[in-house]
Amino acid sequence: MADLLGSILSSMEKPPSLGDQETRRKAREQAARLKKLQEQEKQQKVEFRKRMEKEVSDFIQDSGQIKKKFQPMNKIERSILHDVVEVAGLTSFSFGEDDECRYVMIFKKEFAPSDEELDSYRRGEEWDPQKAEEKRRLKELVQRQEEEAARQGPVVVSPASDYKDKYSHLIGKGAAKDAAHMLQANKTYGCVPVANKRDTRSIEEAMNEIRAKKRLRQSGEELPPTS
Repeated sequence: MADLLGSILSSMEKPPSLGDQETRRKAREQAARLKKLQEQEKQQKVEFRKRMEKEVSDFIQDSGQIKKKFQPMNKIERSILHDVVEVAGLTSFSFGEDDECRYVMIFKKEFAPSDEELDSYRRGEEWDPQKAEEKRRLKELVQRQEEEAARQGPVVVSPASDYKDKYSHLIGKGAAKDAAHMLQANKTYGCVPVANKRDTRSIEEAMNEIRAKKRLRQSGEELPPTS
């Protein structure tokens, strides 16, 4: 009997110590706070959605508005607003580089933005329909001019007056080609006639005279004049 009682007591869990009780209490409190925060966040989302539905409904009923820009929102709020807009049958876009600065713009279907307008918002610029229309017309005008020029082909430029008439008092009435002198090459250019040469002696005669002068210098005698 004593052995049976001892086995039963040993199989039973020991009562939690003071440290274990404190840990469990903190865990319960933390779980309760987390649940409360989740409920608050859920309630905030519900209230935010109701507020967005009211603003979108007012926007639809206002015939003077074709677009609406909202204040910057976080990612969750933007997601809720996009969902509300889609349900309402409108169009929405998010703009802005930083996540904290991104905002949502909504448009009525019949006034959906053009690509140029969206590019303007993405650059952080305000959309000016008048300037955009002027830019579009200028682009169309340039395109029509280019097409017209392509159909006409290359432009041939003609002078306003003939230069011959303008400068006739200087160059005369005759054409430059007709008035030019025909030049012929001198085939004898560079050739000196024999009659113009100073020395008509042969090489042998010249060598004999050089030898004679050399002998005279050596003997001190004068060279007699040559015939």
